Amino acid sequence: MDPFEHLRMVKDRAVGILPRPDDIRRIRALRGTAPGFDRAVWRAMCGRGVLGMRIPEESGGSGLDMRAFRGLAEEFGSRLTPEPLIQAAMAAELLPADHLPAVLSGDRIVLPAWQEHANSITTAGDTVLRDGRLTGRKMLIPMAAGADAFLVTVPGGLALVERTAPGLHLDIQPTPDGGNVGTLTLDNAPAEPIDGDPTDALDAAIMATAAYLLGLSDRAYAVTREVMQTQARLGRTNNALPALSRHIGDIEIQLSLTRTVVDAAAHAIDTEGWRPARQAAVSRAKVRAAEAAIMVTRACVQLHGDLGNIGTADIGLFQRKAMVLAPLYGAASVHRARFRAAAPESADE
Repeated sequence: MDPFEHLRMVKDRAVGILPRPDDIRRIRALRGTAPGFDRAVWRAMCGRGVLGMRIPEESGGSGLDMRAFRGLAEEFGSRLTPEPLIQAAMAAELLPADHLPAVLSGDRIVLPAWQEHANSITTAGDTVLRDGRLTGRKMLIPMAAGADAFLVTVPGGLALVERTAPGLHLDIQPTPDGGNVGTLTLDNAPAEPIDGDPTDALDAAIMATAAYLLGLSDRAYAVTREVMQTQARLGRTNNALPALSRHIGDIEIQLSLTRTVVDAAAHAIDTEGWRPARQAAVSRAKVRAAEAAIMVTRACVQLHGDLGNIGTADIGLFQRKAMVLAPLYGAASVHRARFRAAAPESADE
């Protein structure tokens, strides 16, 4: 099947799964709440196979490729969907089959805890599992307030720890988009050892985050054009309309370039056998999507003029989400370094 036709089919299917793209009231209502998303909506999504998209069929999933998941992540971004698709999918990819039924149904939420230092994309660290007990610290866990358990990276594998386990402390901090991140402190907490290497699953999560950023950028631009055109029809033009005409080309170029790079990264995950080449493509996509999202959403807020107040206008929600996701899963400098290490002869991202 042609890859673009494949992507269109996945996105069309997502239309029937996700809340409407104009359902901003739901997004606003969830901001600042615990856990920051709707578990009933999450269960409904999972019931339609969202979380199992990349899980093998023999383990209860659909066995689809990264192109399919990339299309779904983009649709999540276009709707600012707060439900933890990307994080939960990373954990699901690493869990043994006997742990998956409750996770894939949405009844149980397991989130990965892999990061020990800010601006890092390595799963290595000082958290250790000894005799079934976890000790260490993990940080920057997106939407951690909604987790029932955490899949923690340790040297040589992973460990599954319940949120209610003795010796586990979870500190939740709000994020500007109305969500939250968690810091997990583990002091001899009981945990189950899980075999597996999280490297490829982390790269899939980084790739999906780039796709989410692309989706929100594309939607922010569409919303801005619609608002400006409506204002023009009503004779309420302001200084932003001429600016839109001047900058429309720059925004569309950014979106087109980002889409090309994100598509290439998804293709690399599906087809490239050499891990450094896959990682270079993923890092390139993350940098491009993050920088484009910041540029596009900032421009869109400005082009709204007085209508674009970031605190009250819908367009402000897109900018806040971009601000949170852009540094997530590694800052641009970290990804540029990884890209150069894998493809030193190539031009900068």
